[in-house]
Amino acid sequence: MARALLPDDLWSEIGPLLPPPRPRPKGGRRPIENRVALTGILFVLRSGRPWEMLPAEMGCGSGITCWRRLRDWQEAGVWARLHQVLLGRLHAASQLDWSRASLDSASVPAKKGGSATGPNPTDRGKAGTKRHLVVDARGTPLALTFTGANRHDSVMMAPTLDAIPPVRNARRGRSRRRPHKLNADKAYDARARRQECRARGIVPRIARRGIDSSERLGRHRWVVERTHAWFNRFLRLPVRYERRADIYQALTRFAASLITLK
Repeated sequence: MARALLPDDLWSEIGPLLPPPRPRPKGGRRPIENRVALTGILFVLRSGRPWEMLPAEMGCGSGITCWRRLRDWQEAGVWARLHQVLLGRLHAASQLDWSRASLDSASVPAKKGGSATGPNPTDRGKAGTKRHLVVDARGTPLALTFTGANRHDSVMMAPTLDAIPPVRNARRGRSRRRPHKLNADKAYDARARRQECRARGIVPRIARRGIDSSERLGRHRWVVERTHAWFNRFLRLPVRYERRADIYQALTRFAASLITLK
């Protein structure tokens, strides 16, 4: 089951980045292997099943064991490093299109509340989390940030752009982290946002209220909306059931790496 759900090519990318299980000087049961725990995490991410309902016949241990391993790997920065490594491999293969990027956000309901949530003005003030995403011209996730659903999109433009990691080309020894142009919708239409782009060497292509047609710039912005839809294929993400923000962010960043790898 572990090899069927977690194929060798995926494991070969993630395995070297995972720290070994914590030692148990006082003895006790042997901790489950990293690959087995990762299989349980992947199952929950794709299926949307609660942690406590992880099928015992999968042989992945208990759901809480997989949850703890996910927490520990998030604290160790594994998911951020994995995404950066995969972006670097795409960049080396000339499969990242830096000519233009697209930025947008998506809100998800947060059923249990918790940190990084806020009243969603589009969902009758219910608690929600907003995922801010920037992608390259092909829709590959470059960076993610998270806020409460009541946070305005525009103020997160600069933090999301700054979250793009330096992507190094192993063949030439050069790294890059800035697209040439940035497409965004009218929610980001402000002089301050254009100044933030120019300060980072990015040409802003932000739709102007009352001037630009939605159809004209939409031919570039649709790629980020498609990537948001790709995230929603991981059934644990369209609704945030995790009270802890770091756990939900870990699952989302893992999904970003899976999209990048695919």
